[in-house]
Amino acid sequence: MIRFKDLCDQGLVKGKRVFIRADLNVPLDSEGQITEDTRVKASLPCIQMALAAGAAVMVTSHLGRPTEGTLTQQDSLQVVALKISALLGIPVPLKTNWIDGVNVTTGDVVLLENCRVNVGEKKNTMSLAQKMAALCDIYVNDAFGTAHRAEATTYGIAEYAPIACAGPLLSAEIDAITMALANPSRPLVAIVAGSKVSTKLSILESLASKVDQLIVGGGIANTFLLASGLQIGKSLAEPALLEQAVSVMKSMRARGAAVPLPTDVVVAKSFDSNATATIKNIKDIATDDLILDIGPDTAHLLATQLTRAGTIVWNGPVGVFEFEAFSKGTEVIAQAIATSQAFTIAGGGDTLAAIAKYGIEDKISYISTGGGAFLEMLEGKILPAIEILNKRAQAETQS
Repeated sequence: MIRFKDLCDQGLVKGKRVFIRADLNVPLDSEGQITEDTRVKASLPCIQMALAAGAAVMVTSHLGRPTEGTLTQQDSLQVVALKISALLGIPVPLKTNWIDGVNVTTGDVVLLENCRVNVGEKKNTMSLAQKMAALCDIYVNDAFGTAHRAEATTYGIAEYAPIACAGPLLSAEIDAITMALANPSRPLVAIVAGSKVSTKLSILESLASKVDQLIVGGGIANTFLLASGLQIGKSLAEPALLEQAVSVMKSMRARGAAVPLPTDVVVAKSFDSNATATIKNIKDIATDDLILDIGPDTAHLLATQLTRAGTIVWNGPVGVFEFEAFSKGTEVIAQAIATSQAFTIAGGGDTLAAIAKYGIEDKISYISTGGGAFLEMLEGKILPAIEILNKRAQAETQS
């Protein structure tokens, strides 16, 4: 894979038109203002790298889920353009109807309006991809969060652009996940939590063949508890997937690895931030109990195990951490990860929210900007956007 940094270091970017596909899909409030700007800040190094190398810079991204062919105010990147301009300290104009041509000069940067408004973006139509490729000399994919999608701005343009390469953020994501799974320091511990086994079954099955310990949390843990013959009351679970949960545990045991299940939990009678929280042994769950967090004994045990890890992969809080009474388990796990000497990598929206809540951003080795892309790479899948960059690099080598 060609890396943009290498092109810059070799002086091959000066005077070139650079098209950067970034991930600027930020959350907005009811008034259309950005509520969390991590993705914008994460996109800046690539833009600054291109400017410093003397390029004319075009940047685009999707925002939300617009209807192709129709641009509404809520789908516009105008608020993002203002944020980038403020962070860079230079004007960053927003360009609409940009497919047929973009006027940008060396040393300047423009933001191209929401790419998913363009007809053919999601289906990666050849004509659209070729038009976008004609806008640039160098295409840079720096949007890891969309790397699992083969769209016109993530795949098609990379087929036809004169040069296609990976930006610093995409490169760092690949390096971090490779470090965590390809040749990890052992023990390798994965924390996979969430409401449903079904949404993360393939990653659970994949990790079961790689990790030394697989910590499950949330509704996923409830399904595993049920599969182990334990009562979970009216807690969220997926009874239809008990066989798959048993299979994952058997696979781990066959390798001498483990899926440590909670021995105590925090329960309530209703799913409510004001519900009374009660700590119970896992064997004492009543039929009307809802399991909303791991208990203190379980949290302490898992935290102790995490301090011994060589590598930790974290995806998902282990309880309903948004409710204060059911946040202690996730807080203990988060602090254990933060103080661990292991290489730590975390990803997923809820995980990032937990990291922010407990203020441990600077104590995680690598925080992934991707959700679905992060999970698919952990599974060992080759993401389409990365695949096409590899193909282009191989073609360059052979030519």
